[in-house]
Amino acid sequence: MENLRIVLDTNCLLQMLGAKSKYHSLFLKFLQNRYTLCVSTEILFEYEEILRHKASAVAADLFMKVIARSVNVERKDPYFHLNIIKQDEDDNKFVDCAFVCQADFIVTDDNHFIEAAQSEFPQFRIVKLDEFADMMT
Repeated sequence: MENLRIVLDTNCLLQMLGAKSKYHSLFLKFLQNRYTLCVSTEILFEYEEILRHKASAVAADLFMKVIARSVNVERKDPYFHLNIIKQDEDDNKFVDCAFVCQADFIVTDDNHFIEAAQSEFPQFRIVKLDEFADMMT
């Protein structure tokens, strides 16, 4: 399955970047333009912050350069907030981005996104990282 437009939660991004991770092939597929990564400025700030904290400044800088130069990154900043997720309001940045980019789904292993999956309007498809990996094989 190709040409998917996804929003990727930070917890899944971290799992994909490790060279020894079982999900690293998903990052390699991104580098091969097999799917489009939808991001907002707010998401990019979180990616960079978490990578600096969990990995290193060098890893964060390298990843941000890859994102900046990739043709399969769609960057849109929402000018509104749907506020669908109440349990962890910080996760709403991913939902808002998915909505404005009309992403096919949000990839996350975070259970807070159940609220978005249960939304009648707008509707969101939430996919676990394992399910995304199965789709991309």
